[in-house]
Amino acid sequence: MQPRLSSLKVEDLRTTNAGMTRCISLAKLAAKSDVPIVLLGETGTGKTLLAQAIHNSSARAEGPFISFNASAMSDTLLESQLFGHEKGAFTGAQQAVKGKFELANAGTIFLDEISDMSPLAQVKILRVLEYGEFERLGSERMLKTDARIICATNVSLRDRVRQGKFREDLYHRLNGLTILIPALRDRREELPGLIANELKVSALRLGKQITAIHPAAMDRLLVHEWRGNLRELNHTVRTMTLFCDGDVIMPEHVHFPPDLEPLQTSANSSEKSANHAQPDNDGGDLSLASAVKRHVHFVYKEANRNQRRAAKLLGISRATLSRHLRELDHK
Repeated sequence: MQPRLSSLKVEDLRTTNAGMTRCISLAKLAAKSDVPIVLLGETGTGKTLLAQAIHNSSARAEGPFISFNASAMSDTLLESQLFGHEKGAFTGAQQAVKGKFELANAGTIFLDEISDMSPLAQVKILRVLEYGEFERLGSERMLKTDARIICATNVSLRDRVRQGKFREDLYHRLNGLTILIPALRDRREELPGLIANELKVSALRLGKQITAIHPAAMDRLLVHEWRGNLRELNHTVRTMTLFCDGDVIMPEHVHFPPDLEPLQTSANSSEKSANHAQPDNDGGDLSLASAVKRHVHFVYKEANRNQRRAAKLLGISRATLSRHLRELDHK
């Protein structure tokens, strides 16, 4: 099971993907300093998770981790959320409230979707970065904060600067280190492991004894585009866990939104593709057939190398299981 988000550290992150290996290496370096960080990646790639892991691995781990989504807010509301407000600062402000920067003192503030911040908010963020000080809305008293800033965006801030939609001086102050998080479609070799991990978590949460995924069901999952990245994957696995009433995930338990259905699905495609599989040389083969075989081997090990039990969990014959295992042994 994966560590909880609140306790996750960079050292807990594992990958077999070259892009993610570089991402994790940069995150380890970032955790050793207080430089501002920009996490760049598509929606759902795990930017919040990585930000939390960097915080937990840093010297600020005992301090607060404050997360804030900066998109789709009016200037007044955003200023109030970030910097707080005094009683009577605006209609409905019945008491003084601390803002995110004040709450994040001695810790980390994570600003998600920073590319969507208004020009006014950008000016105020720049002031905090330059002087470490701010004012609550409705106050003239200057407050200090010692908060490390980690930002996240799904678009290039450099492009936003070129378009005149993001301040260049703020961009340079934020861009101490940019870490690119690869999209899930560029990390397909990780899919079987990510699916298996989330299945364990979901089954435990729902009190179900699900021990395997039928190869045809895995086929559907592996050929899917995953445009929503990890967020979509986790939701899909939780849904199929809910639908499953036995101990094996079957193809009919795998559901995607209508416009996100896989381009190809076949109950027998995992069997057919396995016949044409090439050796994967320690994970180098990223084909669907290779991923399916690795999943079969995973279930076999989970069944304590009992072929009869493994075949039952997978929903395939012992002869088919034996063929998969022979092909793995000859790699």
